[in-house]
Order: sequence, then structure tokens, then C-alpha cells
Amino acid sequence: MDEVNDVPLMQSSVSKRIWALMESHPEQFRQEVKDYFARAYPGFTVVRAKYPVIYLRDDRDRMG
Repeated sequence: MDEVNDVPLMQSSVSKRIWALMESHPEQFRQEVKDYFARAYPGFTVVRAKYPVIYLRDDRDRMG
């Protein structure tokens, strides 16, 4: 588990189809990743993407 500003980050990933967008269509890649994790892990925020890992911060306690 990595940490950013002392907050532990969860690691996950996405399909090869989505990763392929990172080079060819970076804006679409960012939107696909954001949409995917909004559905899969509500309350988690995508912090960073570095193949093959997507780093997520748990913000559920901040959602009120």
C-alpha cells in the first residue's frame, strides 16, 4: 500500500481496453477510469495511474 500525505492508498487496476486509451486518448482514459471507479468503489478517489496500477484514496468518511 502506498501513501500520499500519510493517507494509505488502495491499489486496483482496469482492463487492457482502458489502459490502451492512456497513450492514444488520455482524456478519454481519465474519464473511463473515473467512471469505472465511481461505479465499482463509490467514495474512493483516483489519485494516480501508473501501469498496471490505479491508486485510490478512501474518501468515504469525508462524504458526510
